[in-house]
Amino acid sequence: MRIKDKLLNKVATAALGTAMLWASPAMAADDTIKVGVLHSLSGTMAISETTLKDAVLMLIDEQNKKGGVLGKKLEAVVVDPASDWPLFAEKARELIEKDKVSAVFGCWTSVSRKSVLPVFEELNSLLFYPVQYEGEESQRNIFYTGAAPNQQAIPAVDYLLANDKVERWVLAGTDYVYPRTTNKILEAYLLAKGVKAEDIMINYTPFGHSDWQTIVSDIKKFGSAGKKTAVVSTINGDANVPFYKELGNQGIKAEDIPVVAFSVGEEELAGLDTAPLVGHLAAWNYFQSMDNPVNESFIKTWKAFIKNEKRVTNDPMEATYIGFNMWIKAVEAAGTTDADAVIDSIVGVSVPNLTGGYSAMLPNHHITKPVLIGEIQADGQFETVWQTPGLVAGDEWSDFLPDSKDLISDWRKPMSCGNFNTATGKCGGKG
Repeated sequence: MRIKDKLLNKVATAALGTAMLWASPAMAADDTIKVGVLHSLSGTMAISETTLKDAVLMLIDEQNKKGGVLGKKLEAVVVDPASDWPLFAEKARELIEKDKVSAVFGCWTSVSRKSVLPVFEELNSLLFYPVQYEGEESQRNIFYTGAAPNQQAIPAVDYLLANDKVERWVLAGTDYVYPRTTNKILEAYLLAKGVKAEDIMINYTPFGHSDWQTIVSDIKKFGSAGKKTAVVSTINGDANVPFYKELGNQGIKAEDIPVVAFSVGEEELAGLDTAPLVGHLAAWNYFQSMDNPVNESFIKTWKAFIKNEKRVTNDPMEATYIGFNMWIKAVEAAGTTDADAVIDSIVGVSVPNLTGGYSAMLPNHHITKPVLIGEIQADGQFETVWQTPGLVAGDEWSDFLPDSKDLISDWRKPMSCGNFNTATGKCGGKG
């Protein structure tokens, strides 16, 4: 076992445009702790991110019913970066400098996260990022509560290899950093598994892409070569709606060319006719259909808060729930919302997840979580068809890229390094 693997195992076991204040006007500022909410409420990503804004508001409301934190109520400050990546950085700075928030919950796309990362580093504030991403990053001020590639993409490919005997692969994604880096990892992984280069088709489309007829036709043709074919989808945002509609239009069924998606959950399916999509897959760390008391209570609370029995829950909501509760627990342990104190106290914090277990914050600022593969059902929910036997520790640096395989991250003192090279014994700088 390599040093990196030993350290990872050891770690795993150790453990709209203008701000709106969602609190009573009578509440004095010094009596509250402000929490930033940085999610797109308009533009191409609103289909996914608006729900996460609502989730944070619900979590703040529930925490205030318990008495708040450190004797103070929480006050949400909501901004709309409008699916405009540079605007994310501007709004993050506004939240930290003008509104004096103690932590921010937000971003969906990796390009938005990378846009704000230097701001959180410069101003030494905290961002809890709740969505699956491409890895290849670990930053002291960011807490990654969504899946790293080894907690979603790699297990999804392994599932298709083992269960569907897939031989040809379509890697279809939106044209930005998350799909490109994830597909770079997956391509290297598939080649290492013996898949031939000519059996891998890679395609990228812009955000909001709507004309899928030619691309889906190309996928259909690629899958007609006599080898079992699957689509691994890193398509993000509202482009998923016309993509899945076109699959149905061209009669592509799950038993012919299964699609496994990394950015399609219950919220995205709510806007689709799911009948033609039954049997297609998604890889996440949570589904609303998980049957346990904690999840049942969460769903009940969510529907009551949102005042809509038809609203669904999804994986990024669970990641938001986990991150929020980890922040609360770390603040209470530190006795302050000071960023440095919270960073020092949060590693090792363990809180309930919604799959029926606990997730822990690791020294690399990623968390432990199970991996689930679910099949789309006619009602827009997922039936879990496979899951890991236990929790998987988020690996920030991929084992399948030559420049990353020897790197680890550990933000505890004295290492405090986001990209420590286990081969050279040196920190490469900021993660």
